[in-house]
Amino acid sequence: MRKGFAKSGTFKVKHAMHLLRLLHSGTHAMRERDIRVDVADHREELLAVRRGERTFDEVAARALQLNAHFEAAYSATALPEKPDFERVNAFLIAARRRAK
Repeated sequence: MRKGFAKSGTFKVKHAMHLLRLLHSGTHAMRERDIRVDVADHREELLAVRRGERTFDEVAARALQLNAHFEAAYSATALPEKPDFERVNAFLIAARRRAK
């Protein structure tokens, strides 16, 4: 985002919104061990970015703030380093068999 802004003086608001959304979601996942799809808690913030109501500097500052929360959650997470590939594979095979 920063490189694009440095080159053109603009940034893609949709990409900026998704950056913030992913930082919120990733932090939640590491803290709660749950994937949250509903972004209602952050809806207004994300829509304001998407509507272009936030400057690049505002979005960049917020992204850095959220990244600090993400890094703290990453440092303290109880999630395993790697997924349980065997368990995931067994789940996918069972789901595919049920879908036939």
